[in-house]
Amino acid sequence: MADEKNLVLGESPELGEIIIAPEVIEVIIGIAASKVDGVYGMRGSLASNVNELLGKAAHGKGIYLKNDEDGLKVDIYSYFDYGTSVPKVAMAMQERVKQQVLFMTDVALSEVNIHVVGVVAEKLEQPTLEELFNDEEENNE
Repeated sequence: MADEKNLVLGESPELGEIIIAPEVIEVIIGIAASKVDGVYGMRGSLASNVNELLGKAAHGKGIYLKNDEDGLKVDIYSYFDYGTSVPKVAMAMQERVKQQVLFMTDVALSEVNIHVVGVVAEKLEQPTLEELFNDEEENNE
C-alpha cells in the first residue's frame, strides 16, 4: 500500500503497483533544470549545502512539489548566469523539466513555476604572485 506522499504510477491486477517517491521526481527535475544553458545552479537549504561540501550531490535542492486537485505542480528556485536572457532560459527550463518528468515517470506536470533568486557574474581569473612580480623584476633590470 502506498503512502499519501508517494505517487502511484500504475496498477495492474496481475503485476502489482508502480509507486514513486516525490524525492525521485525532485531529483529528475533538479538534474533536468541544471542542464539548461544559462542556469548557474539551484537554491538550496543549509543541509543540502553542507552535504554538497561533504561531496554528496543534492539534486533536489530548490525544488518544491505540490500535489493538489489540479495536478502536480513544481516550484523551482534557481540562479542564472549573468548575461543570459531570463525569459528564454526560464522557458527552456519549463520545457525540459516537463519533457524529462513525462519521459521518465509518465507523470504530466500541471505547472512548472520558475523563480529566479539571483544572477551570478562570471568570476575573473586572479593573477598569480609570479605573474605580478615577474613584470616588476623585468622592468627593474
